[in-house]
Amino acid sequence: MEKQTVTIYDVAREAGVSMATVSRVVNGNQNVKPATRQRVNDVIDKLDYRPNAVARGLASKKSTTIGVIIPDVTNGYFASLARGIDDVASMYKYNIIMENSDENDQKEMLVLNTLLAKQVDGIIFMGNRVTDKLRDEFSHSRTPIVFAGSVDDQESVPSVSIDYVESTAEAVSKLIKEGNKKIAFISGSLSEPINGKYRLAGYKQALKEAGIKFDEKLIFETDYSYESGIKLASQLKDTDITAAFAGDDRLAAGVLNGLTDQGVKVPDQFALITSNDTQVAQLVRPQLTSITQPLYDIGAVSMRLLTKLMNKEEIDEPTITLPYGLDSRETTKK
Repeated sequence: MEKQTVTIYDVAREAGVSMATVSRVVNGNQNVKPATRQRVNDVIDKLDYRPNAVARGLASKKSTTIGVIIPDVTNGYFASLARGIDDVASMYKYNIIMENSDENDQKEMLVLNTLLAKQVDGIIFMGNRVTDKLRDEFSHSRTPIVFAGSVDDQESVPSVSIDYVESTAEAVSKLIKEGNKKIAFISGSLSEPINGKYRLAGYKQALKEAGIKFDEKLIFETDYSYESGIKLASQLKDTDITAAFAGDDRLAAGVLNGLTDQGVKVPDQFALITSNDTQVAQLVRPQLTSITQPLYDIGAVSMRLLTKLMNKEEIDEPTITLPYGLDSRETTKK
């Protein structure tokens, strides 16, 4: 037999009260007599009544739901951000719908429109690149949007991240101070501003300050996978490159293991610094020296910023930059 959905009307009839009274009890309104509140709660328990979030959303013109667009759910970087988002969302009584975009432009548009169709109250976007089509959708939407861990190079969307220029410059400067002059820059697509505009600028800045000429042959553009790092290690081995900066931990782990498999001693013969300090950085041996990012905090602050936008509160600074660090481990000479 099919289970019948229990409605607010059923609870009101069973408890002998109006639907408005049931609604006040469900929503925590104190303007209900204690005895009546108890009677309504007893009926709710007895009938196993679950308030319809969609119906409540239509009544209040709020869905109390946040959409989160994540490029790759298997990447520890985005997973750590998502945890911070989720904790603050729970604190403010918001539910989350998480959509994986697979770092695919068309799917990104699809999941964005799916979330907007579900009338989410706000969206947190985690992605390394914003296409013109996506930016156009953002600008036409009345739904507040925040970038988490991503940078909007046009600064038209509020965002929370670290300073990718300065952090990269500090990491590359460390490699230079350890005696390296031929340093590879390994990243995802340079069409992504985080790589082509910010990290690359930091890399060039460090070289310039050290009086080292920029060499385009030292730039390696690939995807963010471990397998790509393994393949890249073979290319690096037969060159005079002695160090590398990597824009992703899985990519760096692939380079590290690939070099080690080929008998290259890290850090004695090759030094390596990665960018995100996810769990991967400490799971490999030797452990990866890494830029440290407050990943949980970036997610949490992004969600808090979104709640302010959704409540139309005044925002002092739409572009928030959180502090970073550089943790010297075993893939550099300390």
